[in-house]
This record gives sequence, C-alpha cells and structure tokens, in this order.
Amino acid sequence: MVRDMDLRHLRYFIAVAEELSFTRAASRLGLGQPPLSQQIQQLEREVGAPLFDRLPRGVALTAAGQRMLRDAKEILARSEQAVLNARRAAWGELGLLRIGFTPSASFNPFVTASIRDYRQAYPDVRVELMEATTAQLLEGFQTHRLDVAFIRPASGETGQLPCRLLLREEMLVALPAGHPLAGRRSIPLTALKGESFILYPRRNGRALYDAIVEACEAAGFSPRVAQEAPQMASTVTLIASGIGISLVPASMGQLLAEGVTYRPLRGPAPRADLSLVHQTDTAQEVTSAFTRLVLERARRAGPST
Repeated sequence: MVRDMDLRHLRYFIAVAEELSFTRAASRLGLGQPPLSQQIQQLEREVGAPLFDRLPRGVALTAAGQRMLRDAKEILARSEQAVLNARRAAWGELGLLRIGFTPSASFNPFVTASIRDYRQAYPDVRVELMEATTAQLLEGFQTHRLDVAFIRPASGETGQLPCRLLLREEMLVALPAGHPLAGRRSIPLTALKGESFILYPRRNGRALYDAIVEACEAAGFSPRVAQEAPQMASTVTLIASGIGISLVPASMGQLLAEGVTYRPLRGPAPRADLSLVHQTDTAQEVTSAFTRLVLERARRAGPST
C-alpha cells in the first residue's frame, strides 16, 4: 500500500523520465543530484519495483516506469485542474446559479440583457431559470431552490432577504383596439372610471395589484375588477377578447397581440418597481458575481425613473 508518495515525488519522477538523466533532471529541478536520487529510490520502494534501468550514461524507463509516467502526468494534470477549479469557484467562475423572475419581469429588456451579459462573462457557470409568481419565488428562497430573482415585491414582503431597487417602470393602458379610448395618444387615469379591469391576482403580485388600485383610488374611483388573469401574458389575451382593460408594465408593450392597443398614461400614474433579491444564508460567489453585474448595469443605466 502506497502511503508516503506525494505530488513532489511524481514531479521528480517525471523530470527524470523526460530527461533520462539524473544530472539534467536535477539541474531542471534546482536540486542536487544525490537528493534527487534518494527521492526516486524512495518512490521505487513505495512502488515495489524499479522504475529506471541505470545505464552507464543516463537511465531508461522500465515497463513499470513507462506505466508510471502516463499515470503520473495524468495525476499532476488533474491536481492542477483541481486547484484551478477551486480558485475559479472562489472567484464565481464555476458552479450553478439559479435565477428567478416574475412573468412581467421576463418582458423587461433589463432582465434579459443582465442574464445574457452574465452568461457571456461567466460561460462555465451553469444557469437555471425559473419563472414564477412573486410569492412562489420568495418561497423558493426559503426552500433554497433559488439564488437570485427579479421581482416586484411589496414593502416588507422580502423579509430578511436583501432587496435592491433596480428601476421604476412606467405603466401603460392596455385596451381592446376598438375601444373608444384607443384613438387617444395618452389616457388619464380618470378616463378609466367605469371600465372593467382585468388584473393579475393580488396573491401572485401584491405590489403591482396594490399600485394599480391605489392609483385609481387617488384618481377618484375604485377599479371594477371583471376578471383575474392567471398569468400576466393572459391579461393581454383577455383584453383582445374584449372583456376589459388593464394597466401593465411598459415592457409588456412588446407583447404584440392582434386586437390590443397600448397607450401611455397622462398625469399621475402608478409605477412598477423592479427589484433584485438574492440569497444570503447559502450565498455563493456565483450569486455575488451576478449581483455585482446587475447592480453595475443598473448604475450605468442611471437613476430610476
């Protein structure tokens, strides 16, 4: 059983095997020839067989030595790769990153660009994406199924998780193309009094729901909710069918659907805050690297609107 062999012995052995000379190998390693010979003899005792045939001038590998050389090179290469991998993991260049986002956040170009830039900067990190409601994503943090997420949380909803505001997104009125208000260039909230609203369920996105209701109440009316949409994208489908109107984050305006018109709001209007939440108790360097990249992108983008 080999007990005393270490990487140093293997490096010494490889040097002698490649130089086929103790003298040249000692010079290459910066050692004296006698200590090098002693190390090789110790290695041969551990192996239980000679690795070199000592010749009048130089040495030659035995069959055991030839096999040892192949394996020794592989062992050293793997050990060097192990050290490199450990360093890269410590720098956030290797590992697994699980990114969550809400259905509305998935339409925001800031989110997609951040994920794209991260994958380009850290190509060896495996990225898993999860689209879910705010409540489901926050549960994912509790069960350690998520590392970071783009969400629109209500005040205090994220608990102890760090929450960084990235941007404040304008909202649009989404209405059927044949609606009387569709011909206007912009629409004040007061003009929506009496309209049938299609809203994303409050249990799925409390912040967005409350922002819409509070803005309408500030405009002098309570929105009449005719239908709840199970998914944010379903809101647009229901609007196209003529069931009602809705207020949606501006980035959803790129979801073009036949029979749906988007118009900007005029005057006081709600905003859809987009924030970054990340894990802390099991945070890894990949999480820190992604967080730094996203916050730097937000900083370059300028103040939130």
